[in-house]
Amino acid sequence: MDTGQWLLPSLGAALALLLGRAGLHWAIRRGLQAPMVPEQGSPGDLGLPFRECAIAGPRGKRLFAWMIPAATAAAPTVAVLHGWGGNAEMMLPLAAPLHRAGYAVLLLDARSHGRSEADTFASLPRFAEDLEAALDWLPGQPEVDGRRLAVLGHSVGAGAALLVASRRDGLAAAVSVAAFAHPAAMMRRWLWALHIPYLPLGWYILRYVERTIGHRFDAIAPIRSIARARCPVLLVHGDADDTVPLAEARAILAARGDTAAELLVVPGSHDSYGEVEEQMPRLLEFLAAHLHPGEAGPATPGAS
Repeated sequence: MDTGQWLLPSLGAALALLLGRAGLHWAIRRGLQAPMVPEQGSPGDLGLPFRECAIAGPRGKRLFAWMIPAATAAAPTVAVLHGWGGNAEMMLPLAAPLHRAGYAVLLLDARSHGRSEADTFASLPRFAEDLEAALDWLPGQPEVDGRRLAVLGHSVGAGAALLVASRRDGLAAAVSVAAFAHPAAMMRRWLWALHIPYLPLGWYILRYVERTIGHRFDAIAPIRSIARARCPVLLVHGDADDTVPLAEARAILAARGDTAAELLVVPGSHDSYGEVEEQMPRLLEFLAAHLHPGEAGPATPGAS
């Protein structure tokens, strides 16, 4: 048999396989791509002083943020990070109570979100990198006491806050709002909602995502990060969260090891917490205990 007679069909099959795999990879990336929603309002709409900031982020990307100063210069500062598909504006309900409590507030857009520059993909580790870039930038700002910094994140941003707390010294506190326990479990729920069977396709999707982001899910999971946190942690979770069940917050708390961590269960779902003002006092007590040492009693956020 002429070599070319079997070589050409084999090459054709290989090419079809490669094209099919490339199409699958494109579909995975497209399906997981976060919507990029620019801000429409500003802290000024709430009567808050602010300035727009451009922060040098990883891979040369510019990060957009709002800096809301406290009434006094060089104040303790909370860096706030949104969740998947969110932006700084979606975290604005937290800004006024934090400002009134005497904190400077940085509301940050992660890469490929809001008004920050887009990158090849977004991921929990990249959220964490962006948050660390903001924490590196903050001590050089006149509104900020660089010795008293805290992070607060929502959903994927909460996972990023816990990851940052697990590898960064000098943080006073970390607040995690609606964090999932493990990225693999979150993605399996996503696959189930799309009626994609876990075997073999779902398993392949999870492995492809791990290769793409350059991290094993086990290494970045909040249920792992919590035990390595280098500062006190407050976990906040809605009692009616049907995106990330409350049981996952309890699992994160149970895995805390020697970390000083508490769970605050509040009325609300994954993205809505009812009257934010009613929930803030307990969160502010936690921050005061760690950002104002010696000026406040122990945190009493009503651990559940």
